[in-house]
Amino acid sequence: MLEPSGPLPPEIYWRRRALAIGAAVVVLGLIVWFISSLSGGNEDPPQAEPAGVVTSPSPAATPSASAAAKEAGAGSGASASGGSASGGSGSGTSASTGASTTASKPAGAAAVPSNQCSDQSLAIKATPDKASYKVGEEPGFTVVITNISSTECQRDVGAGLQQALVYTLDDLRIWSNTDCFPDAQSDLRTFKPGEQAGFTVKWSGTNSVPGCGEERIPVGVGSYKVIAQLGELRSSPEPFNMT
Repeated sequence: MLEPSGPLPPEIYWRRRALAIGAAVVVLGLIVWFISSLSGGNEDPPQAEPAGVVTSPSPAATPSASAAAKEAGAGSGASASGGSASGGSGSGTSASTGASTTASKPAGAAAVPSNQCSDQSLAIKATPDKASYKVGEEPGFTVVITNISSTECQRDVGAGLQQALVYTLDDLRIWSNTDCFPDAQSDLRTFKPGEQAGFTVKWSGTNSVPGCGEERIPVGVGSYKVIAQLGELRSSPEPFNMT
């Protein structure tokens, strides 16, 4: 049965058998390798787990994690102390604000009395001392403030609020007593009904601008008018001449 039979030479049949056996051995080897590979793949996870533990970045990162935890702790401590500092400064600010408010109340009460004379309760008038002045002469004006109400009241009539202004007849502003000598000093007066307060203002006869930043030039011959003002309260214009 093992002897080859057929029309071909026996060597041909032996070669074919050898090739078939070799192919079978190769196929069997592949099957065994494949099965061993599958079984080996199933066994890899348990072996990889310890290897993963050994090569895991967790232990290597532990110092960094600790440092990060320390920094986080330090940051928390800084935030806490910062919060305390903020709380402290907040308390200081509140105290400072309270002190400022308390300190400002008397000043406000002095500047704006509760019974302040309103503009409607006062009348103001400016009168030139003469109808005509020589060029180079210093005109004088009398400013009178009158309480025209039926109740007593108070009003600050300090020089910083009380003005005498000179205009041309066509409303060109020439001068004000507060341009070069602004005086904000308070002068709180009490006015009974019908009571008056009079002030005298001298004009040098030159022009001026607020802040006195320009050269002051003597005015020429012409007709002018003077107006008195207290805050927003203004008088009627009173004419005079420079000759």
